Amino acid sequence: MFALVVRFDLRDAEAADAFDALLAETLPLITEREPGTLVYATHTPQDAPLARIFYEVYADREAHAAHEATPHTSRFLAAVRDWVSDVRLELLGSPTGKGLPG
Repeated sequence: MFALVVRFDLRDAEAADAFDALLAETLPLITEREPGTLVYATHTPQDAPLARIFYEVYADREAHAAHEATPHTSRFLAAVRDWVSDVRLELLGSPTGKGLPG
């Protein structure tokens, strides 16, 4: 398995609304079309309403590469560039714990 955490800091409330709307369109496509994407959870931190944190678990690095190559993910990543003031990516090792496959 392969996992990562991404934090998007958004410019302002308008950017956050646009980000959330596009995310709402993109999430069902990830769920329906990406069997190698095992967990794709998004959060808004309680103390940072203009931030979005993604926790993603993939079957392997190839599944992550397939996710990145999909039209819906490419569209999402291209669009959010205009709304984001900062991005932080943490690549993680194989996860262990409750609620995880395997």
